Amino acid sequence: MGRDVSRRTFTRQDRQRYRERVRRCLDALGTMLAQRRFSFPRRQMGLEIELNLVDSAWQPAMVNGVVLEKIADPSFTLELGQHNLEVNVPPRELAGDGTLGLERELRSLLGTADAKAHDAGTSLVMIGVLPTLRHEHFDRRWLSHHQRYALLNDQIFAARGEETVLSIDGVPMPGRGREELLSYAESILPEAACTSVQLHLQVEPEDFAAHWNAAQCLAGVQVAIAANSPFLLGRALWHETRIPLFQQATDTRPEELKNQGVRPRVWFGERWISSITELFEENVRYFPALLPDTGEEDPVEELAAGRTPSLLELRLHNGTVWRWNRPVYDVADGVPHLRVENRVLPAGPTVLDTVANAAFFYGAQRALVEMDSPLWTRMSFHAAEENLYAGSRHGMRSRLYWPGAGWVSPDELVLRELLPLAHEGLRACGVSDEARERYLGVIEARCLARRTGSTWQRETVARLEERGADREAALAGMLARYVELMNTGEPVHTWAVE
Repeated sequence: MGRDVSRRTFTRQDRQRYRERVRRCLDALGTMLAQRRFSFPRRQMGLEIELNLVDSAWQPAMVNGVVLEKIADPSFTLELGQHNLEVNVPPRELAGDGTLGLERELRSLLGTADAKAHDAGTSLVMIGVLPTLRHEHFDRRWLSHHQRYALLNDQIFAARGEETVLSIDGVPMPGRGREELLSYAESILPEAACTSVQLHLQVEPEDFAAHWNAAQCLAGVQVAIAANSPFLLGRALWHETRIPLFQQATDTRPEELKNQGVRPRVWFGERWISSITELFEENVRYFPALLPDTGEEDPVEELAAGRTPSLLELRLHNGTVWRWNRPVYDVADGVPHLRVENRVLPAGPTVLDTVANAAFFYGAQRALVEMDSPLWTRMSFHAAEENLYAGSRHGMRSRLYWPGAGWVSPDELVLRELLPLAHEGLRACGVSDEARERYLGVIEARCLARRTGSTWQRETVARLEERGADREAALAGMLARYVELMNTGEPVHTWAVE
């Protein structure tokens, strides 16, 4: 979705041409896979973080264009809402001290950017859902000033034909009753409330299916131990409210199509795979084009001429199907490669927590891929999907299914099963002992403390309300303390509730 689109209206002919061109892209991809044309010189990782901007009262600051100009760094780009930015870290080798270098670079990038944001009267916040968002912030006028966002908004609403319904049943805070959200929006800006971390890993084509399947197995555990999105529109909802919110905010289906079982565009999937082409083929088979914009390149002709096709239409379509683990085709220096993009994690709370989450994912994923008996041959796909929703709803208090362990809490599962696997996987990736111990040590301590960003937020708001604050004041007060602690860089499991 990062590329520009050239039109504001699309004809029937545009859609027919786009469908034909996407199928030509699929044909070219199949040929490239058969001819082994992909680059894999080393295992590279990449990372993107979506950020929020807040003003001195801890409310959303709708000034991302101004802040982006002040930052003046190509690593930063606009995101959907005017209170959002995104930072993209250049890919680097996972082996050695790559993760340590990633942490240093992130600290530098975000520290410099935050200082520049202060010049515009704002601060950067890494958090899954900004707790001070209100319904008026979902007004269409707060879309970022870029044509593709307005066009995407219009196409989603044209497909659905009615307003967005946000309906989420919450998980009670300690000593409180259950809270519910039922709200409506006439833009896709509720999606802008969902600020995430996206982890990329370059993989060999023949290993892609195993890496994707492993990532699907891990999704529920990842969310449960890293939840950081408990509040939306003043309500205490899921520990990782991003998961249901993102699905509802971008849903192109009216109720009748939901009742027929039509698939949502924010999608976990429905089966294990044996090839990356299965995912792209599902995208084409199940989802109409939202932005049927075509280029001049014929991918089959490009391939026949000995050049690397961009597969522009296939990539654009892939960007409008929001899988929690997404296949990525990309070209660097004229050479194509494949990546798994892991999208389940929220932003924050700190740089150290973020890199620790990444190291845990990369290590556990590698270990699962190299098992003699793959985990996904002993686990139903439905169980993996249910783990995602259970982990998102209840966080550390969820019960997850795991082959050989049965129903288990996420902290116990990580400490007993997955943390040793993650150590093993990072060793296999060539990650240095210093990096491995630093980041997996954070995951271990977090699980022992059973404290995520979400649990800290919920406990802090409850404490402030006990002292007489109303919900709005408690959320603002919590966010002020959150930003203070975020800027210390100390991991969230060490944060005290005061």
